[in-house]
Amino acid sequence: MRLQKNTLLALYSVLEFAARPGRQLSVTDIAAGLHVSPHHLAKVLRTLGRAGVVDSVRGARGGYRFVANAKRVTLMDVIALFEDIGPPVPRSRRARRPAEQALEEVLAEIDQTARATFGSVTLDTLLKLIARRERG
Repeated sequence: MRLQKNTLLALYSVLEFAARPGRQLSVTDIAAGLHVSPHHLAKVLRTLGRAGVVDSVRGARGGYRFVANAKRVTLMDVIALFEDIGPPVPRSRRARRPAEQALEEVLAEIDQTARATFGSVTLDTLLKLIARRERG
């Protein structure tokens, strides 16, 4: 499974917010850390806001803050906001070679495993993994 740029930006941003619960962060600060334009990141954050993951605060001291539960939100919850995660679309109805059918089966199984893994890892779990890696 290959994730789009917006999906990765959403995951990195959500982890940044979840690591600092209750703290308000500006789009500019997060965008600088991710080396992306604030305008582009703001679009991603609006999607996260509509999903109830972050909340926006307007004004000169505005920004975003994490409002979800890091122990309940999974990576798949965030990914599903940006990716089409449905079952693979059959390529065609024409008779295909057995090698094509077998390869499609294997690829579909890999995607299913990836979806299950992303669905089992919470933001809290990933934050703990990040903390362990930072310690050594």
